[in-house]
Amino acid sequence: MARVGVALCDPDGVLATPLKTLKRDPKKNSDVRVLARLVREHAAVQVFVGLPRSLRGRETASTRMAREYADLLAGELSGQSLAAPVHLVDERLTTVSAHRALHESGLDGRKHRQVVDQVAAADILQQALDMQKSLQRDVGDVVVHGAPTASTELD
Repeated sequence: MARVGVALCDPDGVLATPLKTLKRDPKKNSDVRVLARLVREHAAVQVFVGLPRSLRGRETASTRMAREYADLLAGELSGQSLAAPVHLVDERLTTVSAHRALHESGLDGRKHRQVVDQVAAADILQQALDMQKSLQRDVGDVVVHGAPTASTELD
């Protein structure tokens, strides 16, 4: 994971919009601290991290990286006494869908990289919001910092 797309929704949880793209900093985790700051600034009540599984729903190396990232973020939020839970949600095909939408909007292909992660983040958030409204409950797997993660069977 080289970049992290960030999206927000309105206070009523109806519409997700892209916010920004952060460069992943695995040595210092400065991006995780920026995300925690954004959670505080925007009074976020939940955080969703996309879980990239294979098309068959199996775990991949990217899935493991997303789980580790979600754990780091949950730890940072907890360490800053921020009560927004982190949820892992299926993100299959969101980046493909984001590229398609950007192409259809006429954005130059070379500029996709700058915004595709934001658009994918907005898609992930919108799917989570829509599912929560439909099911009338929280969706995704809640991340408990330091807890063992799910199976690491790789495709």
